[in-house]
Amino acid sequence: MKKVILVVFLALGLSQVSNAQINFGIKGGINYNNNGDLTLSSAGNDIINGADSKSGFHAGVWFRGKLPILGLYLRPELVYTQVKSEYTYKSAATDYDFKKLDVPVLLGKKVLGFGNVFIGPSFQYIIEDNFSFSDLSSDDFDKFSVGMQMGFGVEFGKVGLDVRWERGLSDSEARFTDNNTNITVDNRTNQIIFGLSLQL
Repeated sequence: MKKVILVVFLALGLSQVSNAQINFGIKGGINYNNNGDLTLSSAGNDIINGADSKSGFHAGVWFRGKLPILGLYLRPELVYTQVKSEYTYKSAATDYDFKKLDVPVLLGKKVLGFGNVFIGPSFQYIIEDNFSFSDLSSDDFDKFSVGMQMGFGVEFGKVGLDVRWERGLSDSEARFTDNNTNITVDNRTNQIIFGLSLQL
């Protein structure tokens, strides 16, 4: 169902901008992600509250086409993202990091001639995840999820700067097992993203 939603959004977006001038470029930047709770079932279902954020990065491409209504534009992106979070259990720090492909489909509007605001769904596919607790990794996790991005930015010629907030909307968990300990991580995205883009 989630894949169908992604295809529908992309199809609608491309149909709307197919007759318009399409700009495109590259982008990159820094991410600060906070995952949700971590649960250890063998320890009496101990719950460790949300992770402490650590910096990650992203890089990708973007496209933008004007829509024939109210001066709006559509901006789909394809972005590779690597994020990391840290949990603390019994005074020991444990890193959880994952690599994913993001496809935000943003609806935006320019303001004041050089600024813009935007909002839209973001579809993510997790390529790989690693948990530093005994260097665990697992295929038993929800690889595809849907979130929402919103933010604002400024543009100076072909260079753009933006900041956005992303929050995962669909339930998404990663599950690991080590020495009969079942570990579950709520890996819904909750991150602040700082980006730099260049129009080609």
